[in-house]
Amino acid sequence: MGLVIAVSGLPAAGKGEFAAILAATGIPVRSMGDMVRAEVRARGIPEAPHVFGEVATEMRAEHGDDVLAHRLVAAVDDLLDSNRIVLIEGLRGTAEREVFQNHWGDSFKVVAITASKQLRFERVQSRARSEDGDLSDLEKRDERETGWGLDTIIEEAEISFSNESNLEQLQSEVSAWLNTL
Repeated sequence: MGLVIAVSGLPAAGKGEFAAILAATGIPVRSMGDMVRAEVRARGIPEAPHVFGEVATEMRAEHGDDVLAHRLVAAVDDLLDSNRIVLIEGLRGTAEREVFQNHWGDSFKVVAITASKQLRFERVQSRARSEDGDLSDLEKRDERETGWGLDTIIEEAEISFSNESNLEQLQSEVSAWLNTL
């Protein structure tokens, strides 16, 4: 069996950049956030900063905190048939992590990306995604996602990268780590 890596971090910490670095090496990426964005589109709900969190919360309330993980496992297994490593971008909850750990065992690793709130907010302002808003919206997202256990996941990750510098520094550190796998 190959290796499944899940990257976690607070909003705008750099999970997407981490995913882009791995994708550039040919590692396939599946995004948990894309699953929520697809659900918002499927429901025909106009995109706004609060909508994505509300839909993610509704999905968890209706189907369990591990709903996204269960929906993703088969797709990742399919990718493992032809890839040595697969990345899951956007691990946010301990229930999701438990599903992945139970399914892949020692072939599952968690990576955390960290950055200060101020820097994350600057990134939110510059990227202008439909789920991003003002500082209050970022703080609400932080609170909601830590309520799912994100703080525990970050703290217990097998490896952590600080993304306080520039993209080149992150690329260099991640590339060096990838060479050890």
